[in-house]
Amino acid sequence: MQDIAILGAGGFGRELACIIRAINSVTPTYNLIGFFDFSVPVGTDLGYGKVLGDFAEYNSWATPLCFIIGVASTGKLYKIPNDITNPNIIFPNLIAPNVLFFDQESCKMGKGNIFTFNCRISCNVKIGNFNTFNGGISLGHDVKIGNYNMLQPETRISGDTTVGDSNFFGVRSTVIQSIKIGNNVRIGAGSVVMRNTKENKLYMGNPAKIVDF
Repeated sequence: MQDIAILGAGGFGRELACIIRAINSVTPTYNLIGFFDFSVPVGTDLGYGKVLGDFAEYNSWATPLCFIIGVASTGKLYKIPNDITNPNIIFPNLIAPNVLFFDQESCKMGKGNIFTFNCRISCNVKIGNFNTFNGGISLGHDVKIGNYNMLQPETRISGDTTVGDSNFFGVRSTVIQSIKIGNNVRIGAGSVVMRNTKENKLYMGNPAKIVDF
């Protein structure tokens, strides 16, 4: 079994520990050694393991270690892996056992991606690195996803859609087919995107429109 640790001692980090347990119940794969966090004291017991330290500890870890980034910020999803220089750190794709792939051989992905329970992935899907698919996500055929994206529960991305980098999709947001989502776009909960988006904007509503704060 491979040693694995989770960065993030909050609720999402504990959910990832549940996924690791579920994976091991099917095929023993990972030995969860604990959590790393920037704000929770070392030694704190989270019920699924203890907090081991922060940046200094994991960036100097002396043996091979699988590492899962359990944060809900697209900015941190970009920054953290780029700050890790330790060659012993490995970024596996963490996939819950009940994720449904229509044709897994036709789906390609990079590293560090997280698929929590009940996701549904169609055929010919292409996924980059460090994306989080946080429960009940649906990706249609020929969808292309870039890097560092956060998709909250029950997001629906329809077929032939292209998603760039560092985008945030709120709970139950929907993107219709053949849309292009750029970079650093935020889509509000329950919103329906029916047109290509502009970068660095917040969209809300049905149909989704730019909202300025």
